[in-house]
Amino acid sequence: MTVYIDPPTWPGHGRMWSHLVSDVSYAELHAFAARIGCPPRAFERDHYDVPASRYRSAVELGAVEVGSKEIVRRLIAAGLRRRKPAPDAT
Repeated sequence: MTVYIDPPTWPGHGRMWSHLVSDVSYAELHAFAARIGCPPRAFERDHYDVPASRYRSAVELGAVEVGSKEIVRRLIAAGLRRRKPAPDAT
């Protein structure tokens, strides 16, 4: 089981956030996220948004630290990337 996490450099809601992904399956990702206490609502299309306060726990439980560009590369290579839908051009 390998999951990846990028550094908490994404601002939002008064906190900094990381992205947690799997290069194997969403089932693996959901199971790992539950282990570090991420609620299901933190899942967004193909990743979990993880607050900086949970970053260290994720790494200690086995998440591999990578940069944000590597997160995207891993998702694409695994066929797990789900892009945001394009806005309607009406």
